Amino acid sequence: MIVLKSHQEIALMRKAGIIVAETLDRLQKEIVPGATTAHLDLVARKCIKEFDARPAFLGYQGFPASICASINEEVVHGIPGIRRLREGDIISIDVGVQYKGYFGDSARTFAVGEVSPLARRLIEVTRGALYCSLEKARPGNRLYDISFAIQDHAESRGFFVVRNYVGHGIGSNMHEEPQVPNFGTPGRGSLLEPGMVLAVEPMVNVGTWEVETLSDEWTVVTKDRSLSAHFEHTVAIMEDGPEILTASQ
Repeated sequence: MIVLKSHQEIALMRKAGIIVAETLDRLQKEIVPGATTAHLDLVARKCIKEFDARPAFLGYQGFPASICASINEEVVHGIPGIRRLREGDIISIDVGVQYKGYFGDSARTFAVGEVSPLARRLIEVTRGALYCSLEKARPGNRLYDISFAIQDHAESRGFFVVRNYVGHGIGSNMHEEPQVPNFGTPGRGSLLEPGMVLAVEPMVNVGTWEVETLSDEWTVVTKDRSLSAHFEHTVAIMEDGPEILTASQ
């Protein structure tokens, strides 16, 4: 069942989204060659605590960290640790926050120093797929209008969208209905209504849409070990169109 949020609930989610965006903004300044992903996790944890919020991922189904940090061929759910970033890497950071009972969720992919033209283009296309799709998050459209916009933007530029992992509804729970695939047929799926809040998150790969999970049972990688990028925003469908709750201020 899709739960529609009141204006009061969306106001709390807006605050959670501001905290998520501020955390990602601070992390961006720390993403340099030599930094460890454990350091990034510590920075995020301190930032979230400053706002009297809590990291939504820490302990979620046993996840051991406050952020997901996924490097190069890692698609999602990378566990922070002693690994150091290197010049030319790309890293996807996913941040979730719970604030006064409501959640915000966002992800960005960052370049570490100078990266290859292919890596730069992958980042730009994945970011573009997200923003194209959010334009479809309007009352009267259908859920898969969002999905198709992601797929069309990425695939028309020679990349591949991950099919095994999807976006989701979000509110007083981190994951709610509906699921938001990164591919689909326009005009299909649930009718979009004011009060729906979605976490839309294209994951785009260079070489194949297929993925697999490593032995840590968390880290998802591209099957061919090609590069992957991930962008996500929490978006509220308002009467007059989409409001991105996790946009930087």
